[in-house]
Amino acid sequence: MNRIRRFHQVDVFTDTPLRGNPLAVVHDAHGLDDAQMAAFARWTHLSETTFLLPPLDPLADYRVRIFTPAGELPFAGHPTLGSCQAWLWGGGQPRHAHEVVQECGVGLIRVRRTPQHPARLAFAAPPLRRTGPLEAALVDRIAQGLGVPRDEILHHQWVDNGPGWCAVMLPSAHHVLALRPPSGLLNDLKLGVVGPHAPGSSAQFEVRAFVPSLGVPEDPVTGSLNAGLAQWLMAAGLAPDRYVAAQGTALGRAGRVYLERQGEDIWVGGDVAECVTGQVKM
Repeated sequence: MNRIRRFHQVDVFTDTPLRGNPLAVVHDAHGLDDAQMAAFARWTHLSETTFLLPPLDPLADYRVRIFTPAGELPFAGHPTLGSCQAWLWGGGQPRHAHEVVQECGVGLIRVRRTPQHPARLAFAAPPLRRTGPLEAALVDRIAQGLGVPRDEILHHQWVDNGPGWCAVMLPSAHHVLALRPPSGLLNDLKLGVVGPHAPGSSAQFEVRAFVPSLGVPEDPVTGSLNAGLAQWLMAAGLAPDRYVAAQGTALGRAGRVYLERQGEDIWVGGDVAECVTGQVKM
């Protein structure tokens, strides 16, 4: 039987509505089955829709399930920040004053307020499930699919923390922004592309995420990809221990992702703007 459930639609990695990555959040989702969640995610047709549930792990504050129009994900970054903020707006009370613990398909994710910007949330990047350089044949295929010379791919790496990300670095942000959507050669990949901005820019890197396999040709702003990129770039000496990534520029958005290494953790931060609040019957 359908019932009334609380609902939020938020914009993540921006403090200005309509400039980041939208997310639909259904509160009090217990009682919904997989088919209902998948159908609602297809109906919203956003890159992700999440469903808030009571935790199964006693260490977690809440549990989230994350759906794209094409299926379920074990982890994603902008749904983590957006879901956490919606849970707090909905009256959620974390067990610990300064940290929220989210349960999802990859396990427990820590989320906290950033000390310098209390309104901004950040999550601790989960461990990479797959790392190391990409296979030579795959790099050649990516270059062909992106329509760039092979020698413009300066670095490449698996940065998979659940969704299956692979990534390449181009010479500059200009090269990244000049890309057209990839050809069908890359339809089976979840591909991140990164390039450095000129010194003195407000963001140090430009990022794009191509995910046709999830039913979304290009994701506006992507927390999971930026988490994996930061783990790779910082470890390889290609990025400092604190930087800002811009994403969504090519789509008319202005997403900003704040990356920072603290000890063994890399924190992935962003603002969340409230766009729609109400109820959904399902």
